[in-house]
Amino acid sequence: MKRCFVSFSPLHKLFYNQPLFSSSPIFFTDRFVQNLSSFRATNSRPFPDYSPKKPTIKDSEFVRNLSTTIKQRRLEPLRRILKPYESKFRSDHLIWVLMNIKSDYRLVLDFFEWARLRREPSLESRCIVIQIAVAAKDPEMAHRLVRDFWMKPKLGTSLSFARFVERLIYTYKDWGSNPLVFDICFQVLVEIGMLDEARIFFDKMLNYGVIMSVDSCNLLLSRLPKNFDGLEMKLKIFSEFPEVGVCWNTSSYNIVMHSLCQLGKVAEAHNLLLRMELRDCVPDVISYSTIINGYCHTGELQTVSKLIEEMQIKGLKPNQYTFDSIISILCKTGKVMDAEMLLREMLRQGIQPDKVVFTTLIDGYCKVGNVSAAYNLLDEMQNRKIIPDLATYTAIICGLFQIEKVTEADKLFDEMISRGMQPDEVTYTALIDGYCKAGEMKKAFLLHNQMVQMGLSPNVVTYTALADGLCKVGEVDTANELLHEMCAKGLELNIYTYNSLVNGLCKAGNMVQAVKLVEDMDLAGLHPDTITYTTLMDAYCKSGEMVKAHGLLREMLNRGLQPTIVTFNVLMNGFCNSGMLEDGERLLNWMLEKGIMPNSTTYNSLMKQYCIRNNMRITSDIYKRMCAQGVMPDRNTYNILIKGHCKARNMKEAWFLHREMIEKGYSLTVASYNALIKGFFKRKKIVEASELFEEMRREGLIADGEVYNIFVDLNYGRGNMDITLELCDEAIEKRLVNESNKENT
Repeated sequence: MKRCFVSFSPLHKLFYNQPLFSSSPIFFTDRFVQNLSSFRATNSRPFPDYSPKKPTIKDSEFVRNLSTTIKQRRLEPLRRILKPYESKFRSDHLIWVLMNIKSDYRLVLDFFEWARLRREPSLESRCIVIQIAVAAKDPEMAHRLVRDFWMKPKLGTSLSFARFVERLIYTYKDWGSNPLVFDICFQVLVEIGMLDEARIFFDKMLNYGVIMSVDSCNLLLSRLPKNFDGLEMKLKIFSEFPEVGVCWNTSSYNIVMHSLCQLGKVAEAHNLLLRMELRDCVPDVISYSTIINGYCHTGELQTVSKLIEEMQIKGLKPNQYTFDSIISILCKTGKVMDAEMLLREMLRQGIQPDKVVFTTLIDGYCKVGNVSAAYNLLDEMQNRKIIPDLATYTAIICGLFQIEKVTEADKLFDEMISRGMQPDEVTYTALIDGYCKAGEMKKAFLLHNQMVQMGLSPNVVTYTALADGLCKVGEVDTANELLHEMCAKGLELNIYTYNSLVNGLCKAGNMVQAVKLVEDMDLAGLHPDTITYTTLMDAYCKSGEMVKAHGLLREMLNRGLQPTIVTFNVLMNGFCNSGMLEDGERLLNWMLEKGIMPNSTTYNSLMKQYCIRNNMRITSDIYKRMCAQGVMPDRNTYNILIKGHCKARNMKEAWFLHREMIEKGYSLTVASYNALIKGFFKRKKIVEASELFEEMRREGLIADGEVYNIFVDLNYGRGNMDITLELCDEAIEKRLVNESNKENT
C-alpha cells in the first residue's frame, strides 16, 4: 500500500498555538477517554480474549527465577543482575515475564529496554508494552513505541499494518482496556503519512465500537494533500465522519475553511463559517481571520470590513494574522496610509508586528512614490530591534529608482552590502531593472556581469528587464540578440519578455512591427494577455488613434480577457490628451457604475487637462469626488494641482497643497517648484519665493532660466554682487548640464 507523505502548511503555527505534531503528540484526559469508550454500536464486535502460548516446565522455572531476580533488585542496573540469564533468554520469555511484573510500570519499561537490546521483541510483546504504557497514563511512551515500529524498514507495509492492528486489538482486553491506545495508533499513522492506512484503521475500529477523537480526526484533515484532490477527500471526510459519531469542533471547521480559501473557494468557506453557528459550533478569531485573509486575496475589501465589524460585535479581537492580511491587501490597493493606521492599532492592542508587516508597508509606500515614509518605517523597524532583510532593502531600492533617485539607490545598495547582506537574484534584478528604466544601460550590464561573477544565474526576469531597457533606448535589434542569447542558455521566452519587446517597438514608434510580433506570439502558442493589449492601446492613444484603441479593447473582451485599471487609465489618458474630456468623464462614471474603482492616475489625467485649460473649478470638483471615493492623492496629484492653482494665481490653495504633500512625505517636481516660485514672485511674496528657491537648490534640482533670471535681477537690484555672480555661474553651469542630459521634468 502506497504511503502518502503530505507537507504541512507553516500557517498552522499561526492558526494554533503549537503545531499539531512535531516531536510532541496530542494526548487526552480521562474525560476524553470516557467519551471515546462511550460509543458502542449495537452490533459492535467484542474484543478477543488474550490467550498466550503456555511455557514448558523448563521455561516456567526460568521465567520464575528471572521474574524474582527482577523484582528483588535494589538500585543495581538490570544489565548486571541479569547477566547470568542472557545466554538462555528468548523472545518468548519476554511476554511471560511481563505477565509477572505488569503491575510495576517502571520495571516493565526497564526490562523491555533490556530485552530489546538483546533480542528484537516480537510484535505482540511491543503491543503489550504499548497497552501497559497507556494504562499507566504515559501516552508519550506509547506514542514513541508505535512510531519506532513504523520508522524501521519493513518488507511490506500492507502486511505489517495488518499484523500490527491485529496484535494491538488482540492484546487490548487483558493488558490495558484503554481505548486511547487506538487513538494514539491513528495519530502516528497520520503523522508519518500513512493516510490510507489511517482511514482503514478508523473504519476497522468502528467495528469494535471505538471512534477516534475529534483532535485526531482534525490531524487527518490537516495532513491531506493541499490540492483539489485533497480538498475533495477533506470535504468527504468532513461530511461522513459525523454520521459515525465524530463531533467536529471549531478547529475542524477552521482547517476546512483554510483549505477552501487556499484553493480560491472563499465564498464556500464563508458559507461554512455561517453554518458553524447553526450547528452549535462557535467561530473564533481564527475562523474569521481565515475568511478575512481569503477575501483579502480576492480584493473584496467591503466584505472584509463587514467581517471585522461582525468580529467586534461578537467580542473577538483581530490577531496578528488578521492584521497582516488586511495590511497586505491595503498596500496592494495603494491605501498605504490606511495600512499604517492599522499598524498603529496593532501596536495599541499590544500585538507586535514582525519583519514581514514592516516590509509590506515599506514596499507599499515605495510603490506609491512615498520613499520618505518608507525610510521612516525603516528607522522605526530598526529602533524596535527588528532587523531589515534583503526584501526590505530591495523594496526601498525599487522605490528610489521609481522616483529617479538613482544615486540614493546606489548608496542604499552599498549600505546593504556593508551590513553583511549578500544580494540575491531578486535584488540584482531589481537594480538592473531600475537602471534600465533610468536609461543607464551601461550600469545595468555592469551589474549583470557582477551578478554572474558572484555565481548567480540571471533568470528570465533579468533578461526581460535588460531587453525592455534596450527597447526603450531604441536598441530593439540588440534586445533581440540578447533574447537569442537567453534562449541559448535554455531559458524560454515568456509572455513578459514578449510584452517588453512589444513595448519597446511601440516606444520606438514601430507599430507595424509591434502588431506583427503580437501575431507571432499567438502562432507560437503564447497568447497575448491584458498587458499586451494595454501596451498597444497606449501607443494608439498617445498617437491620437482612439478608434484603433477601441478596436483593440473589443478584441480583448472577445478573447475573454478582463481589462485592468491600467487599461482604463490608458483609455482615460487617450481621451484627455485628444481633448475628449466629456468622453473621459463618461468613462469615469461608467467605471464607478460597474464597481470598477478608479485610482489616482485615473483622476490625474482628467485634472491635468482641466488645469491646462485653466478650469480650476471643475479640477477642484474632480479632486473632491476623488477623495470622497476614498482614493488617496499621490505625488502626481499634488504636483498637477499645485501647477494648476499657480497658473490660476490661487497661491493660497497652492501653498496649502504644498504643505500637505510635504507632510505626507511626497516631494515637489522641478516644474512645481518653478510654478510656485514664479507665482509667489508675481504676488510680491519674495520671502516665500526665496525659501522655495533655496530649498530647490539644496535638493540639487535645476530651476529653469526664468527663475534664475528672477533671482539674479533681484540680488543685482539689492546690490548683492557676490550672490548675483554666483547665481549667474550656477545658471550657466546647470543649464549646460541640463542641456547635455536633455532632462525635462
